[in-house]
Amino acid sequence: MNKREDFSKETAFAEYISGQENKGLLRFLTCGSVDDGKSTLIGRLLYDTKLIFEDQLSALAKDSKKHGTVGEDIDLALLVDGLEAEREQGITIDVAYRFFATDKRKFIVADTPGHEQYTRNMATGASTADLAVLLVDARKGIITQTRRHAFIASLLGVRHVVLAVNKIDLVDYSQDRFNEIRKDFEQFAASFAFETSIAIPLSARFGDNVCGKSDNLNWFGGPTLLGHLEDVETAHVNAETPFRLPVQWVNRPDHTFRGYSGTVSGGTVRVGDKVVVSSSGKTSIVDRLVTYDGDLEEAIPGQAITLTLKDEVDISRGDVLATSCNRPEVSDQFASHLIWMSENSLYPGRPYLLKIGGKTVNATVTEIKHKIDVSSLEHLAGKQLDLNEIAFCNISLSQPIAFDPYEVNRETGSFILIDRMTNETAAAGLVWFGLRRAINVHRQALDINKAARGELLNQKPAVLWFTGLSGSGKSTIANALEKKLYDLGKKTYVLDGDNIRHGLNRDLGFTEADRVENIRRVAETTKLFVDAGLITLVSFISPFHSERDMARELVEDGEFYEVHVDTPFETCAERDPKGLYAKAKAGEIKNFTGLDSPYEAPANPEMRVSTQDKTPEQLADEILHRLQSDGVI
Repeated sequence: MNKREDFSKETAFAEYISGQENKGLLRFLTCGSVDDGKSTLIGRLLYDTKLIFEDQLSALAKDSKKHGTVGEDIDLALLVDGLEAEREQGITIDVAYRFFATDKRKFIVADTPGHEQYTRNMATGASTADLAVLLVDARKGIITQTRRHAFIASLLGVRHVVLAVNKIDLVDYSQDRFNEIRKDFEQFAASFAFETSIAIPLSARFGDNVCGKSDNLNWFGGPTLLGHLEDVETAHVNAETPFRLPVQWVNRPDHTFRGYSGTVSGGTVRVGDKVVVSSSGKTSIVDRLVTYDGDLEEAIPGQAITLTLKDEVDISRGDVLATSCNRPEVSDQFASHLIWMSENSLYPGRPYLLKIGGKTVNATVTEIKHKIDVSSLEHLAGKQLDLNEIAFCNISLSQPIAFDPYEVNRETGSFILIDRMTNETAAAGLVWFGLRRAINVHRQALDINKAARGELLNQKPAVLWFTGLSGSGKSTIANALEKKLYDLGKKTYVLDGDNIRHGLNRDLGFTEADRVENIRRVAETTKLFVDAGLITLVSFISPFHSERDMARELVEDGEFYEVHVDTPFETCAERDPKGLYAKAKAGEIKNFTGLDSPYEAPANPEMRVSTQDKTPEQLADEILHRLQSDGVI
């Protein structure tokens, strides 16, 4: 080979690499119901675009004999369904991402589960997609899961959709059946904000209209699926939005350098631009835009950078740097859509962790404004949110955070709720707007504080939170303890579960949602009593960890004593001082703790007592000694 040939090949290779780098990228997902053929469709795209190597094809043929569902043919779905459980069951469980390219475009495709149980995985795939390929089985048409996925895709900002009417071969390539399904979808999705929506008939198994035209579908004058994916225009709006840099890390390798690292999530930033720290309002000038490959003069959305400033400014992980003339909202309350992903139901008032960008704060859903019926799009009333349900809610945070509405910026307008006990992701959330009331209401400064009140009363404010089953002895011990404190001249108050339900909480029942609200109100009342300098004795079954933890966090460290009155269920039922156990066993009382409603015993209470081997008077003395040793009295 001569030098000219070498140069020619090197030039061709360089041109090829350059061409690949300059191709546009389309992120899309396939979604729909079970057995609509999503994995098979992706396998067909990979197969027909010649992206399967011979060894992969050989392995696929062997797997098809073991796990295949298409007789003697190669089962293309097995290219994507990589988990053994997926192969055994013939379903998709997790989100699978695949990369492929044609001469026109590069693609990242997410194959998402069709089972309603895995709707959370579908939402994950949709959160970064530009386009959704929504598959329907031509025999079944539009079903509930089709509507659910179309609505979630629209809600999550997917602006382009393809209704892929798959398995058209099983209805004899019927044009009438295709038109019927297309009209049903157009009617349902008319109110969605899709910029483009097209219906395409195809057969993923046999390749009809996937990558090439099919004689079986000569009545269809539209594009093939691949042709549409190559040509659809999906302008990325993030470059047009105001500059946003959520800070993921404060980069300080030594005393000579301090930078703020993160990925640009919106707009453009240049050296010399004036930027603002959203939470504090402090401003400075961009000094450098540092990357691994060297400094930049300009950074755009999607680029990971370390930004340095000309001034020393207090910035930490979770802060958002923004353009000074167009800032994000900063508030501790906002309205949002929630997609509930946990098998443990959501109840207003229950505490969660909210993570948005690099910021994590305590949060509660204060109100479910309405739930959304994904079939009819009707707004429904509801006191709780269950797995895969979608609702419009108000959320309150423990501190103000910076955010944008989701429709303005996906990254700074999306968040997750995390279960504080299990650490699982409980919900995906989309910020819709900040609540104006959060801006208008401010705390009033007072000259006399909690410490001053406690000093006047010659005691330290504290909460003794008695928890246990009905009949365990909570109220009896609390009453005995208050009398001893009273004799010592201490200022106290008892909040008793039965008494509170005659007044403050008389409107609440005993469903799980009402129990959560019951404790939320009592916890807020307790906080006020502690602020008044009192020693507050709270006697409530309070069966759930999360609500007791929420009450604890409303007061300062060292002020909360969880007292578990650990009396066994059998003993409480035998005592049955109010006759409640007998009524519950007879079915006259529903949602009774210990029978048909759970009790979550404290794992590490400050004190654990039992009335089985000691009298309430003795136990009150023990608690009194603990308060004295801790300096409360």
